[in-house]
Amino acid sequence: MSFDKQVRVTPELYDYVLDHSLAPDPAQRTVIERTRGMGGLAGLQVPAEQGALLTLLSGVVRPRVAVEVGTFTGYSALCIAKGLAADGRLLCCDVSEEWTDIARETWREAGVADRIDLRIAPALETLDALPSHPHIDLAFIDANKDGYISYWEALVPRMRPNGLLIADNVLYGGQVLKPDGDPTPAAVHAFNEHVKADRRVEPVMLPVADGITLARVRALDED
Repeated sequence: MSFDKQVRVTPELYDYVLDHSLAPDPAQRTVIERTRGMGGLAGLQVPAEQGALLTLLSGVVRPRVAVEVGTFTGYSALCIAKGLAADGRLLCCDVSEEWTDIARETWREAGVADRIDLRIAPALETLDALPSHPHIDLAFIDANKDGYISYWEALVPRMRPNGLLIADNVLYGGQVLKPDGDPTPAAVHAFNEHVKADRRVEPVMLPVADGITLARVRALDED
């Protein structure tokens, strides 16, 4: 494959990208600043360009039922909530009361708290308790990497035909090429191979931020 169209993203070019993308709204800027004050943990938050992409994708799908696995301080949930259908709801799965307290406050400020259902529990327990029939329109996975395959397997049978699955950090800083015994990049690589082999979906991996996979769920009558 040729790399002729690959561009090295300098800080100046990155600023240019942000300047020409959907900008965070006031509520989103607030949670970005609050999260930035958490120091190194701030790296768990999706970057602005990925947040804009989540809003765009959600706006295209217009989900009535959306699910997020891994909510942190609530920025990505805000991005998804902006694209929900008029009667749509977002189910958020997380295990931290501390981090999601920031999320709850921001959702109230943004006026979307009544459309987001936050469950504080191991995500797989929450997912397994959902109705088993296809009813989810959009799902975003951004949590512990060793759980990605389990979350995927819990979600795919519950996705509507043509529903959209999104997984974050699928490049894991480039370490997926050589995990070298590190369990986290090894888990991400195993997940990527799992998705690649899954005939139930049509996936595309994009080098956005730390890598993002988008996968359309096939209808049952598709080859």
